[in-house]
Amino acid sequence: MKKTLLVAVSLITIMVLAACGNRVTPALDCRDEENRPLRVGMHLIYEPFEMRDPDTNEPIGISVDIARAFGEYIGCEVEIVNVNFGSLIDALNLGDIDVIIASMSRNEQREELIAFSEPYMYFKIIGLVNQDFADEHGITEDSTVEDVLAIETARYVGIAGQVSYSLPLELGIPEDRVRQMTGPESAVARVVQGDDDIMMMSGSPVVRNHLVNPDTTMVLWDAFDSSPIAIGMRHGEDELRDLANEFIAAMDEPGGLNDQLREDWDDAIRAILSRFGIDFFLYDED
Repeated sequence: MKKTLLVAVSLITIMVLAACGNRVTPALDCRDEENRPLRVGMHLIYEPFEMRDPDTNEPIGISVDIARAFGEYIGCEVEIVNVNFGSLIDALNLGDIDVIIASMSRNEQREELIAFSEPYMYFKIIGLVNQDFADEHGITEDSTVEDVLAIETARYVGIAGQVSYSLPLELGIPEDRVRQMTGPESAVARVVQGDDDIMMMSGSPVVRNHLVNPDTTMVLWDAFDSSPIAIGMRHGEDELRDLANEFIAAMDEPGGLNDQLREDWDDAIRAILSRFGIDFFLYDED
């Protein structure tokens, strides 16, 4: 597995920079006398998107590759800055980092605090389902969200402050059928034990918890929701946002960055999801 995309995107970058005149937003002019890098914030604990190489301790992952390719696109060296996920927005607004490329979903609450690019990935919210409940109601991996939501006795469990708790309520599940837990371990345990029936969460943790509990759980692959993942920057940095959007639009061109991500990371994603590769994250629909 390649650790970076510097070589793979170099030809694309040369053509892009020639086309855009090597434009760099003044606030991030990497050609100044200090020649400072683009500081990209992410939390290096989320395999395979943001993590460290176990041998070298260097940052690697899909988000790292995207960050370095974006740096090449705008003509900047890139410095990966490891920041706790919950502190990324504060670090950005305080000037400790320049952009966020950290599997961060774009939503209304965060858009009040920072600006976002167009999405470059989507994190689908799928279901960890108790196997006995699934058998009782004829639910399989290929059932639809509508099939599950139609079961009026289904009990949901989620984590306080996270989409796993808020999304069932947004989808119209009565509050008395949605249990709130303080952490993922206790929420998962309730599904495993059959105390609750369904937990909504993003793909990787759902599949990981299913593989740990293969006899008592199953995966519902149809998505309850799809969260857009975007590059974050400070409000008012319109030129940087425009460049980010140009970069994202070019990712899906033939021979572009998405093709390289497929080559480098598809096997790793399939090892985690077991059923899908990286396209599961690249597009809003399956």
